[in-house]
Amino acid sequence: MLNGPRLKRLFALILFALIVLASPLAGANYILAFTPQANVGLLGSKYGFQILRTLGDDSNRGSVLISTIAPLDTAGLAAFRAEAGVLEVEPDAALHPAETESASKKAIALETLGDVLSTRGAMNYFGAQVRQGYVSQRGTAVVRLSEAQASFGAGAGVVAIIDTGVDTSHPALSAALVPGYDFTRNRADTVSELSDLDQSTVVILDSSAQASLDSKFIPIPLDQSTVVILDQSTVVILDTTKLPKAFGHGTMVAGLVHLVAPTARIMPLKAFRADGSANLSDIVRAIRYAADNGANVISMSFDTEVFSAELQAAVAYAQSKGSILIASSGNKGVGTAVYPAALPQVIGVGSVNYSDRRSPFSNYDRSARTSAPGEALITTFPGNNYAGVWGTSFSAGLVSGAVALMRQLQPNLHLDSLKDCLDAGVHIDQNMGDARLDLVRSLTGCRGD
Repeated sequence: MLNGPRLKRLFALILFALIVLASPLAGANYILAFTPQANVGLLGSKYGFQILRTLGDDSNRGSVLISTIAPLDTAGLAAFRAEAGVLEVEPDAALHPAETESASKKAIALETLGDVLSTRGAMNYFGAQVRQGYVSQRGTAVVRLSEAQASFGAGAGVVAIIDTGVDTSHPALSAALVPGYDFTRNRADTVSELSDLDQSTVVILDSSAQASLDSKFIPIPLDQSTVVILDQSTVVILDTTKLPKAFGHGTMVAGLVHLVAPTARIMPLKAFRADGSANLSDIVRAIRYAADNGANVISMSFDTEVFSAELQAAVAYAQSKGSILIASSGNKGVGTAVYPAALPQVIGVGSVNYSDRRSPFSNYDRSARTSAPGEALITTFPGNNYAGVWGTSFSAGLVSGAVALMRQLQPNLHLDSLKDCLDAGVHIDQNMGDARLDLVRSLTGCRGD
């Protein structure tokens, strides 16, 4: 509910935006955070910016996305930040999923898919026909998924996935989805990853859904982190060069969330384009949207090495609304902090192999509060297909699903209690927290057995 001062401030921002948007956009985009005492209209005249949209309007803090006539130099930024009522001015930075970072070390993963590609056949998994290898893969055995589901349930609540979108028609996922939003287009009806492809490629991927799952065992390398398992006919006609490098990332993360917590709901929030690019402002909007629309868990498989006050504010807002936030630690194999994983309100997740050793690509220390398998996992891919994946994004997907299981047991689970539950897993000494994900141990701890 907006009180008088907040409503007055919001009307003033809208009026100012309508006035200045009459001129053409140019320059650079920044995020401006300010107190209720700031005179945003006067600042706009002084620094020559236009308001593009409101990002947040908390009781003691507002934020907007602005576009300047020309980029601000170091001195200009310093002067702007020093103005009365200004909390921060920061560039609307570009972020990428962990697996598409240029410095990613994912290519040196040691685990291979092995004989999982030869595991043919389909099976019923909580009401959907899925590839058998998806359910019976090594990763599920390591985290003791079937035992945990039999003893504790299959998850509850809503997991928001901030990523490239989700294939909303994938048979394994479609029944689990709730309405989401596309922040790259400002529309609610384009969260499907297929919206980013040309129609001829969509037809090819969609046609593969008509083939028997029993024949889907042909691997096609797309990039260094992904092997897509398609049927024979699709292999022949699909031009993989037409698939952008991040295409499918959101569907792959969603598949692992759903694998662990199949009776939880998934909210697809598209903040990333298929080429892997995203704006910080869209990610901030997505976090706040998730919190305002009932997300119990927020999964974030992306990172930046640059601290952002606005990202931290959005994370704190979501936590205040009761959301648990999970993030990938990144794939550069370093111990430096990356965000949002290193923020105190977030559980950062690193990757281990099947020998409980840190994956060579996984970041550690400040960015990894816990760990989960992140090599040679089988998950969903657009078009009723499945993929083998490597990366901390997918470790974070497993942990996000695990939190949905934990919150089924403890609906009011708080961050400190969640940390204790995760710490009850298999203890390893890999500079990634106290333990690797073990669902039975963690859920037993959450239940208090």
